[in-house]
Amino acid sequence: MAPARDRRNVGLVTAVLLAAAGAACSGSADGDRAGRTAEPDQRAIVALDGSSTVYPITEAVAEEFQREHFARITVGVSGTGGGFQKFCNAETVATGASRPIKPSEVTLCAEHGVEYVELPVAYDGIAVVIHPDNHWATSMTVAELRALWSPDAQEKVTRWSRVRTGWPDNEVHLFGPGVDSGTYDYFTKAVVGQEHSSRGDFTSSEDDNVLVQGVATDKLALGFFGYAYYAENRERLKLVAIDDGDDGNGAGPIQPSPTTVADGTYQPLSRPIFIYASKQAAERPEVDSFVSFYLRNAATLADEVGYIALPERVYGLAQQRWEQRVTGSLFAGQGARIGVSVADLLASTNSGAD
Repeated sequence: MAPARDRRNVGLVTAVLLAAAGAACSGSADGDRAGRTAEPDQRAIVALDGSSTVYPITEAVAEEFQREHFARITVGVSGTGGGFQKFCNAETVATGASRPIKPSEVTLCAEHGVEYVELPVAYDGIAVVIHPDNHWATSMTVAELRALWSPDAQEKVTRWSRVRTGWPDNEVHLFGPGVDSGTYDYFTKAVVGQEHSSRGDFTSSEDDNVLVQGVATDKLALGFFGYAYYAENRERLKLVAIDDGDDGNGAGPIQPSPTTVADGTYQPLSRPIFIYASKQAAERPEVDSFVSFYLRNAATLADEVGYIALPERVYGLAQQRWEQRVTGSLFAGQGARIGVSVADLLASTNSGAD
């Protein structure tokens, strides 16, 4: 496997700059291919946005695609919710999402005539993390997480000793993604029981690097974000093992890892992550080529940037879904469903739109 790329602190203009650099280095070849001088402003633009969790994979795909194709890929990070806003307004051709599309977003896309193809691209585990010097909260139950993050916990569960008897009587400092984040939506659904429902007195950011820094510099902190951001900063953070109380998923507390996420034993915080591509935009050959390239290379590049590849069969089913332009959501447009198999959903829905 190629060495992991350091993508966490790259600015949002990376894809544009890489495109310009690529054009400068290979202008004559690209010029021959297009029949004109290869300057960045002449190249077809493929604009994407969305989840900060999906961003590292999309950025890796964009970089590789631009090595071989005469197109300029721009990748923004507005969060899953912000990305859907742009996508459903036809401002982008595709968007990354760390949870399935929600009913309000389905309605918005319909209002603007945007038909979408939903495509899983990798697995991710939501990592619950603490400072390396925290020697007490190395494992937690889902019930304890719920007691800590539920709306009722605000101004009440403010000390570690309130979470579990015997833990220090010190303040607990919480860090989590912003409310536009699909990771926030999925975490609240899985832990609290309802999307977008949590206490409000935590430090939030759409930038996962801010959350990493917050936990890594505060012994009393606890936070959550996508596993890849933990993997990139494992020397600065400590994982919390989670016990969902169901021995059928694996007995006792379990840490996220490529193995436990892929085999489904890290529950309820394992999930597929997606891109949504516009059926209308797919009429543009560069968009069709980019999405197909994404699905062919997602396994390798997901692994390279710290995520977990889907089974080969699932990528095949996703490619089939794209080629057939099967629109709609595997989740019936109802948002996150906990503990489901995307392979089973793809196999059952590729015959037609939901």
